[in-house]
Amino acid sequence: MKIPCYALLFFLFTLVSSAQKGTYLISTIKDSLKENANSVVRLDQMDIVIASQRSMNIKTQRVVSVLNEKGLNDIDAYQHYDKTTAIKNIEAVVYDAFGNEIKKIKRKDFRDQSAVSGSTLFSDSRVVYLDYTPISYPFTIVYTSETETSNTAFIPQWYFLGGYYLSIEKCVLNVAFPNDLGFKKKEFQFSGYNIKKTVDTDTRLSYEAVNISAQKAEDLSPSSRDLFPRIMMGLERFHLEGVDGAATNWTDFGKWYSDKILAGTTDLPESTKLKIKEVVGNEKDPVKKAKLVYDFVQKKSRYVSIQVGIGGWKPMLASDVDRLGYGDCKALSNYTKALLQVVDVPSYNTVLYGDRYKFDIQSDFVSMQGNHMILAIPTGNNYTFLECTSQDDPFGYQGTFTDDRDVLVVKPEGGEIIRTKIYEDRGNIQRDKAVYTIDENGHFSGSISILSEGSVYSKKMQLEHLQPTEKEAHYKEYWDNINNLKLGKVTFTNDKENIRFTEDINVTAANYGAISANKMIFVIDAFNQYTGSVKRIRNRKNPFQIQRGYLDTDEIEINLPTGFSIEFLPSNFELKNKFGEYKTEIIKSENNKLIYKRSMFLNKGKYSNKEYDEYRLFMEQVSRNDNAKIILTKN
Repeated sequence: MKIPCYALLFFLFTLVSSAQKGTYLISTIKDSLKENANSVVRLDQMDIVIASQRSMNIKTQRVVSVLNEKGLNDIDAYQHYDKTTAIKNIEAVVYDAFGNEIKKIKRKDFRDQSAVSGSTLFSDSRVVYLDYTPISYPFTIVYTSETETSNTAFIPQWYFLGGYYLSIEKCVLNVAFPNDLGFKKKEFQFSGYNIKKTVDTDTRLSYEAVNISAQKAEDLSPSSRDLFPRIMMGLERFHLEGVDGAATNWTDFGKWYSDKILAGTTDLPESTKLKIKEVVGNEKDPVKKAKLVYDFVQKKSRYVSIQVGIGGWKPMLASDVDRLGYGDCKALSNYTKALLQVVDVPSYNTVLYGDRYKFDIQSDFVSMQGNHMILAIPTGNNYTFLECTSQDDPFGYQGTFTDDRDVLVVKPEGGEIIRTKIYEDRGNIQRDKAVYTIDENGHFSGSISILSEGSVYSKKMQLEHLQPTEKEAHYKEYWDNINNLKLGKVTFTNDKENIRFTEDINVTAANYGAISANKMIFVIDAFNQYTGSVKRIRNRKNPFQIQRGYLDTDEIEINLPTGFSIEFLPSNFELKNKFGEYKTEIIKSENNKLIYKRSMFLNKGKYSNKEYDEYRLFMEQVSRNDNAKIILTKN
């Protein structure tokens, strides 16, 4: 029997449509992949073709089934572009839970905006992103994009698992490259994941991963970057910002970067040179001259943020920063360097990963890395580092954004990997000196002086900029153990020379002491209780990490109400193990006074999942003892 042509076409169309429709059915997702998942990546494929030292094409296809609102961030439908990177194609198609197409989104429907707010200088640095509001959940979105760039110094890192509460059905990476560019790779955290290297030749590399189940976030876990599988890639012969480069070691890489990228960016107007010389005056000491220059930069300029992936690593001209009064991290660091050159103080651009979580430049993988730039000033055998984006940081203070990590210092003679300043645990100090009085009605009045140093300073110095309502909210949260808290006078002293921040605060609170019959009961440690808790996690999978240790010392004078005597006083307590040391002491003094002393020292470190319960018990004992109560009896 002959089948009419139109019937055959209809049959084939129906078959293709059904197959495509079935591809995106939510019901076909394995139950094991739905568990703990806010979204499931059905396919995440990147095809990278490096055609030459100056040409790279990247195609992306990402199919994500979003199960609930929390999964929206996993769509990742965005693309940066600038004068070196062009978007050849970008689109998305949305399907409902049954695989029916409900919306097609072309490039014109994507949002296209500047990657930098408030700046005209970076007007060609832009980002295209999808802003889609779903009608209902679950749904599936198919996102595709293609870009071409002349910058081959940055080959995207590939993450097989992009975050928590996200499952992967299939993940594919394909890379093609000429065999004369020195392509290289470094694998991280592959163990325990279903990842196969399907191709590995002198011109091609492919990986495939399937059925990776979602992981729950666990408190105190290291960054997902240090837990989940990923790949770094690079070239020994590359192109950046219009310049070819070649490097197999950090010395060569740093020299190329200094000679070819940074050269010619530090010229300044003669008027500015005269001005900075006037600022420095007759000062001869290089560090003191640098302090004067740093203060000048902080008062004159402001920071504008350029989104990751934009702006490359060639700083804007120092003369432009001088004229406009703003710039990104590279621009402001380079501007400060230019001013220091005028007064004969050497300094070096320094590339690193800036983040509250400590990330190292991979010292055994020579390539363009990092997302941030600071300035290094040689001081003897060491360096003083300047965070040039801050208008508030003290000279030479790093805080928690750039401390204790491997960085690349770029010198004219070459690059060098060094470690930034390490704030030792016992140097991260909060020292409390306080006095409070409880009257016969249980009302509380007191004052406290809190001195902070080390990495603690970086958090406390932000208090200076709080509005009155924000300040009140901060202290009510900080002393959430004190009901009915009312702030009195609050004074801040920011000693930038010695990098110390002091809070002097007067407080009152009604009914701090609970009265029943002829007894009064209240917690002795009013000002520095550990009121949190370490969450119980059954069958914990991940190791845990304490990024920064600290030392708290407290001394509180307590004036007890007249007409009352002590019925019960908590015992002195001491605790010591691998995580830290904790100690309290109560001293009876004359005239119905007590002196309460407390010290809490916590070690930084990385610990196994099996040690988590031991740590939780340690902190529970601290919390329980911090909540120890005194009982008074009315005479």
